[in-house]
Parts: sequence; C-alpha cells; structure tokens
Amino acid sequence: MKTIDDLAALVPPPTHPIDASGDWKQIEDALGLELPADFKALIGSYGLGQFVDFITPLTPFGSRNLLLQSAQQLLESERPFREASPEKCPYPYYPEAGGLLEWAGTDNGDRLCWVTGGHPETWTVVAWNPRGWYYDAHETGAVGFLYGWLSGRLNTTVFAANEHVTAPWLEPFRELNHVYIKLTDSQKTYPERLRVLREALSPTADRGGYAGGDGRQDHFDATELGWRLTYETAYNHQIRIAFPPEDEDQVRSTLLAAVHSMGCNVLSTTTHRGQPVWD
Repeated sequence: MKTIDDLAALVPPPTHPIDASGDWKQIEDALGLELPADFKALIGSYGLGQFVDFITPLTPFGSRNLLLQSAQQLLESERPFREASPEKCPYPYYPEAGGLLEWAGTDNGDRLCWVTGGHPETWTVVAWNPRGWYYDAHETGAVGFLYGWLSGRLNTTVFAANEHVTAPWLEPFRELNHVYIKLTDSQKTYPERLRVLREALSPTADRGGYAGGDGRQDHFDATELGWRLTYETAYNHQIRIAFPPEDEDQVRSTLLAAVHSMGCNVLSTTTHRGQPVWD
C-alpha cells in the first residue's frame, strides 16, 4: 500500500502549502463521518493545488471549504437524474449510507470519490464522469490512487492515462482566470501550430503531454508571463489558458494574434465553466 511518503518522493510537496491545516474534528462532525488518515496527510502535505494541471484534492480548509461544499450539494444535484435513470446510478450518494463522497475533482469535471461504507481506512475510490455517467472502481485509497495514476501504474476508464508525464508536479493554488479557445482546423500540421503558439509566448517550458489515437495534448508554461497553457486535439481542437486576472487584455491580444498565425479561426471563447468571454 502506497503512503504519503511514497507520493512525496514522486511529487515533492510545496514548502508552504495553502489551506493545508485546520480542525479536522470540526470537519468530521459537520460531515458525520470520520475521514481516512491518508487523505488528512495528503491535505496536510499539499494543501490547495492541482496535480499536473488536472487533479485537485478538495481541502476542507480556507474560505472555499471545497470538501464540505461538494458534500452538501452532491445528493440534491444528482437526485433528478437518478429519479429519471436509476439504472445509470449504481451507487448511493452522500449523505446516504455508504454513499459516494467526492475528495478530488479533475479539470474535465470528473469526480474522484470514496465509497464511504465501513471503516474509513477501508474506503476505496470510484472515478466518476458525471457527464457520461461512467463509473470506475479502484481498490485503493486517495493517496494510492494519486500515486498510481501520477506514476503511470494505474489507469481508469474515466479519464486519460498519465503515462506521458515523466516528472509529475503540483501547482499550488493561485487566483487565475481560465479561458478555453475552440479553433477551426488549419492547413498547418499540429506540430507546426504548436511551434507557432509557443514562439508567440516565448520563452516557454514543457509541463508534459499526452498522445493517443487522434488526440494529443501539450501542456506548457509561458515562463516570463506566468501563464499556463494546454494546446490539444484530445477533447476539442482548442487552447486552454490560465492567467492572472489583471493580464486579461494582454492574453486576449496575444492569443488571438497567435491563433491567426497558426492558420486557425476562433469558434468560441469561454470560461472553463462554459460562460462566453471576449465577445
């Protein structure tokens, strides 16, 4: 069984984790559940942040109180769909007995949940895609799941493998805006388009990627600008960018010029929650 020490050897924790400590008893009293020790160690070591720009553990501390917020909304948000299609909902939902309780989310909107029946040290993980109603059970806890997926030793049917990121990282939380720019195709090849995009944002630094079938993702930083980007065809042909709110005008002008140089047109620009921007 993998421990927090194994995960820390794979992904060094931040020196000063954000929203990493507080009163666990108060949180457990509010939930009516004792939480697994490995999850408490995970939050204590890493705090609020995102692993490889994708998985965000839900810390219960700080102003956002992500763990409780998700728990309090889960059953009511899923009840209408379950009543209409019970055959697609094989698990109960917290606070129902043994119900799923979310402990992390992904950048795609997937949920990583515990099956909460029995002693918390025996809770296992279910990866869940609420958009397509896919569930994938794993006989491991939160830290074991993260270690396995980040190291490429564990795969799930709910989202892509992490086998192409050889040096996984955690990015501590910063207040960032997130914009998705969906694009038309271009006569330039994918590598040519990627080169044009990175030259427009130079200097840049790799943050891993993914290639499988017809889909590809390339993650990188615009290091002097402090922007994080993904260029991909894995889900849509799009650029995803995260940036400090005060950089909005610069991001818009820089990215739209780069898109033109890539030989593409913009189909839409939205936040990561689907709200239109840059009209």
